[in-house]
Amino acid sequence: MTTTMLGFSHYRCYSNSRIAYFLNHYVGTNRFNSTSSSTGLLSRQFILSHPATVDIPSSTHPKVFVKGSRDSSIGISGEKSKDARGRIVCITSGKGGVGKTTTAASFGMGLAQLGFKTCLVDFDIGLRNLDIHLGLERRVIFDFVNVLLGECNLHQALIKHKSSTTSSVSTASSTSTIAGGESFLYLLAASQTRDKESLTVEGVETILDQLSQMFDYVVLDSPAGIESGARHAMYFADDAIIVTNPELSSCRDADKMVGFISSRSRRAEVAGINSSSSSTNEDRNSLLAVPSCLPVRQSLLVTRYDPIRVQAEESLSLQDMKELLGLPIVGVIPESKSILTCTNLGQPVISQVEKGDIAALAYSDMVQRYLGHTDLALRFLTPPPEPSLLERIFNLKK
Repeated sequence: MTTTMLGFSHYRCYSNSRIAYFLNHYVGTNRFNSTSSSTGLLSRQFILSHPATVDIPSSTHPKVFVKGSRDSSIGISGEKSKDARGRIVCITSGKGGVGKTTTAASFGMGLAQLGFKTCLVDFDIGLRNLDIHLGLERRVIFDFVNVLLGECNLHQALIKHKSSTTSSVSTASSTSTIAGGESFLYLLAASQTRDKESLTVEGVETILDQLSQMFDYVVLDSPAGIESGARHAMYFADDAIIVTNPELSSCRDADKMVGFISSRSRRAEVAGINSSSSSTNEDRNSLLAVPSCLPVRQSLLVTRYDPIRVQAEESLSLQDMKELLGLPIVGVIPESKSILTCTNLGQPVISQVEKGDIAALAYSDMVQRYLGHTDLALRFLTPPPEPSLLERIFNLKK
């Protein structure tokens, strides 16, 4: 692993310069950035409320209400007041095929099962997949772009997920009852016939503002990379969960995304304006509702983790990834045959918790850690015990 680590360290220095080049020469000149630069932020009022309104309780901002404990590096445990908006969570990665959509489906259902009203939004315009993971592909009539272009209203495009109904919700600290077994999980599907150029900052902001007033959590399933769909998904995020596999190319691309979110999200730009000497106090006080805000809270989710291969030094260890990316780990999802089965059946992996599936249990733990239960230990990090002779003979599984 030493050679691998040295290779990545050399790359990390190189990648930072490449990110800067990309941001200056490409992102800085396109339509997306024309309204999201510091000048653009100061020249218009936000439709979506200032990010600080979901960060900390303040007497200056009575809409903020936080109940329970909060961990500044991972998630928030609490509820919002009637007038406060919900949190926007972006599930993203640099590399494709690492399990973002699988994670978004299970993460959203996990929040809904705990009583949080949750909306999943598919940002992969042109390549819709989240509806398949939820078993809702036959119920999609209107999509995200239809709402953005005014071809339907938001309520017409939202699809309720029936299986998220529950009457009793248990958490690590308490158990509560939800009257009527109401459904708490909804989907806003992506378009299959339009491309990502249909997205605009103002249009996305308007839709997210409406959703954040209706839901406790708005979970954005981002496409891979740093193209238009991914940039719009991460721009308004309060939290970002970076999904990566324990292999070098996946971590390298995740490293790029970490830097991109840290520098090009709305939170980063608001913080930059407030710290800039070129903007006057009058501008900052009149146009920005709050003097500053916290950066996007980024955490790392490791998928397809195989402890046997890690032990054999055939893939990166958790310690390697923590050192490479510098993010807290919100969860580790082990390899499991049920993931492919659940996708084909249109069932989020987390729905298999009662069957004792290890991937489902790992996703359930991940949701709890995001909500603030950071003392919950990571599981499935060591190889399973060797089967006994009798089990090998009869091909039995525990």
